[in-house]
Amino acid sequence: MEPDPERLRPVLAGLVTALVGFTSSFAVVLAGLRAVGATPDQAASGLLALCVTQAVGILWLTTRHRTPLTLAWSTPGAALLVSTGAVAGGWPAAVGAFCVVGGLVLLTALWPRLGDLVAAIPTPIAQAMLAGVLLTLCLAPVRAFVTTPLLVAPVVLTWLVLLRLAPRWAAPAALAVTLAIVGYEAVGSGTLAWADAVPRLDLTVPTLSWQAVVGLAVPLYVVTMASQNVPGVAVMASFGYRVPWRETMTVTGLATLAGATAGGHAINLAAISAALAAGPEAHPDPRRRWVAAHTAGWAYLVLAVGSAGLAALVAAAPAGLVEAAAGLALVGTLGAAVAGAGAEPRGREAAVVTFLVAASGTVVAGIGAAFWAVLAGLAVHAVLTLRRRAPTPGQSPGSAR
Repeated sequence: MEPDPERLRPVLAGLVTALVGFTSSFAVVLAGLRAVGATPDQAASGLLALCVTQAVGILWLTTRHRTPLTLAWSTPGAALLVSTGAVAGGWPAAVGAFCVVGGLVLLTALWPRLGDLVAAIPTPIAQAMLAGVLLTLCLAPVRAFVTTPLLVAPVVLTWLVLLRLAPRWAAPAALAVTLAIVGYEAVGSGTLAWADAVPRLDLTVPTLSWQAVVGLAVPLYVVTMASQNVPGVAVMASFGYRVPWRETMTVTGLATLAGATAGGHAINLAAISAALAAGPEAHPDPRRRWVAAHTAGWAYLVLAVGSAGLAALVAAAPAGLVEAAAGLALVGTLGAAVAGAGAEPRGREAAVVTFLVAASGTVVAGIGAAFWAVLAGLAVHAVLTLRRRAPTPGQSPGSAR
């Protein structure tokens, strides 16, 4: 008896959702974790923890609500880690910041006003901060092409061709070419061992430093909420689905806390990849699309098994090569953030200031540029939107200037 293609359709859509979500951005995650102080083993542990916790969250939500709710790690958040770099207190303090992010997401579920405060940040400022954060990583392909053109050229060419023919697979294909190059060189030099491919958790006792909380945890929370959770709700609504907000924030907050000590930085609602499971391509019947998201959850558990081997390949890569592939994967996100930052002519100056401060990488008092970028943008926005003082009784409007 032949299988029914319509029954298999959401299963295949779920596999595509997981593969695209994983392969297009896992290098960004590894680069971010390494940037804030993780060793290769700790970064591999973080990737494993992220795969498992988001998979469990997806399986829970889809089983309870029969809705194609997909979760993801915070890719913009991982790019933020790259731009932030090492924090005061090192890797244990970064892990402590991840725990704080999980606590803030949980608090958002219990106290919706916190989410409203994030949503109150003007969209151009939030998008400009994200654009400034992404710029560092998106410049990596340019710099790597200059230093190692023979290695980077096949990666860029693959990305460009697939961007024209099959945009969804452009970033995964570019990363596959990158890993093939790395694997070829690593096998020839004998730098990889089978033991490197064994998945394992590397737990870290978290510590708290106010610099890491203010400079890493707060921006990571804001980026995750503004660029993932809020758009994720909008994407689901566009396909006719209502997100159980409080429960979803509870699940993602608990997932972030559960994975934090193993190196996971943040779990959130999927935004871009959510459409792969929630759209009509997954199944003509909206009531059957939850199977796609459910399948993606199981697929992430399978991908978790291979996370250590992929992390070992990334660690063995020549300097700048994997970062170049990661930067190519974020070009579309950067373009969308730049467009969002400049969409409103009024207040564009505030967005530009935010972008410049975020892109500068400036560290003041041990606090990274992303935090100062939001403050600078809000300050400029406040100055530019101050109303003229109303004239007092008996005073002409012209004299009140």
